[in-house]
Amino acid sequence: MTPGTAEKKWIVGVDLGGTNVVVGLVPIEGGDVLGFRTLPTDSQRGAKFVVDRITAMVEDAIAEVTAAAGTTRDAVAGVGIGSPGPLDRKTGTVINTPNLGWRNFPLRDLVANQVKLPCTLDNDANCATYGEWWLGAGRGVGSLVGLTLGTGIGGGIVLNGEIYHGCSDVAGEIGHMTIDSNGRRCKCGNYGCIEQYASGPAIALRAVEGIEAGAETVLVEMVNNKLEDITAATVYEATVQGDPYATEVMKDTAKFLGAGVASIINILNPEMVVIAGGVTRAGDTLFEPLRAEVRRRAFKSAQECCLIVPAELPGTAGVVGAAGVFKKENYGAV
Repeated sequence: MTPGTAEKKWIVGVDLGGTNVVVGLVPIEGGDVLGFRTLPTDSQRGAKFVVDRITAMVEDAIAEVTAAAGTTRDAVAGVGIGSPGPLDRKTGTVINTPNLGWRNFPLRDLVANQVKLPCTLDNDANCATYGEWWLGAGRGVGSLVGLTLGTGIGGGIVLNGEIYHGCSDVAGEIGHMTIDSNGRRCKCGNYGCIEQYASGPAIALRAVEGIEAGAETVLVEMVNNKLEDITAATVYEATVQGDPYATEVMKDTAKFLGAGVASIINILNPEMVVIAGGVTRAGDTLFEPLRAEVRRRAFKSAQECCLIVPAELPGTAGVVGAAGVFKKENYGAV
């Protein structure tokens, strides 16, 4: 155990998203998440409501775990928070989050003042990547890049056991890597971002475009001809049923991802790339063509030493990583 942590047993991890808030306690030496709970963020009810919700969830989780262990609140070292960014980690401020509607919002200190515990703040995708490095798929590797495929594509970079933040805390925005300079317009204002091809909504959109162009697929029946109801999960379910068109959409997704991952591997030469998100349930339908595309595009020596794997902590990586960031910042190591 790290010196100075003997009297502390747990760190609270908070994973704040545009859709849900997830909270749990992580043993300070690492281990399973305890007191796990998740609730809708309900950001439309205002920033104060969200902070109050986070605070209540943290207090409830602490009460549950300490009561079960027969100990007191003093056994909790503090709270690590993962939030959408961009952020200013030094001041604990959320600079701008379109999904939450916040600008220059002092999230870290507001939570710290309410729970009366020290808090840290880092990007949610950084936290998820750090969680996989600490206790998930990346245990034991020195350098790792994480991609989270959801409504967008988040990313994180761990080099020599440290999150790489860049000079203004914006490093790891992998979803906004350009893979087609004349491609689809992205919400960020750029064109051809990988997020516009391999995120959940992008997978669904490409599937619908093909159907409207005449593709025959079971997807139409699955949504009772309501094409707007097609999601990435629907496409995945159709691949499980053996639908050729859905399988082709998933293979195309893998190729887009492969182009991005190959660039990452050529630039950073990491030991591992971890991919998280519901789309990874497609298994080999996704990973085989993804790895093949990387082999086609990346330098041989770089791709041969890099494992491309699914995440091992679905649902908890953000909580684990946020707790890990707190431990790293306060105790010097995880």
